Amino acid sequence: MVKASATGTAGEGGVTNRIRVTGFFTDEEPCARGIVALRAAGFAQPRVFSPFASEKVREALHTARSPVRLWVFLGGITGCAGGFALTIGLSAEYPHVTAGMPIVSIPPFVIIAFELTILFGALSGVLGFLVHGGFPRLESEPGYDVRFTEDRFGVVVRCAAADRPRAEALLRKAGAAEVKDALA
Repeated sequence: MVKASATGTAGEGGVTNRIRVTGFFTDEEPCARGIVALRAAGFAQPRVFSPFASEKVREALHTARSPVRLWVFLGGITGCAGGFALTIGLSAEYPHVTAGMPIVSIPPFVIIAFELTILFGALSGVLGFLVHGGFPRLESEPGYDVRFTEDRFGVVVRCAAADRPRAEALLRKAGAAEVKDALA
């Protein structure tokens, strides 16, 4: 007898009526077709695993671009402003007159501002990645398979047990190389 999982909804006799259907794809185009087919059929937003970033898959999911690039931009602007503020402030506070050159000379300060732009942009990008990525994740996502990090795309959709054959058929029709299911 199959027992209900902690995340499933118990049906008759303690058997869960929620199923997790996973489709394995060898290419991004069939994966995107599978996502579109599931969404058009009224299934919940699937969880997708990809061995690399795919614009086609992102478009099929209708997700927005990552907000991490805003973190990098703001960090870079902060670093540039901080670099100029640091160098100009120190030169004005502790003037060092050399052969009649101006105390605040922008060209040499650009180097420091550039370096701080790179440093702050990189650090804020890592911080934004950690914040928006939900790290640390101590357990793997339900439905994850190690092949998803090697050479396969994975589409995982949760559905009622009665909808399992329809979800499997949609994934196979889209081009899934393999489809398997498990209790959700």
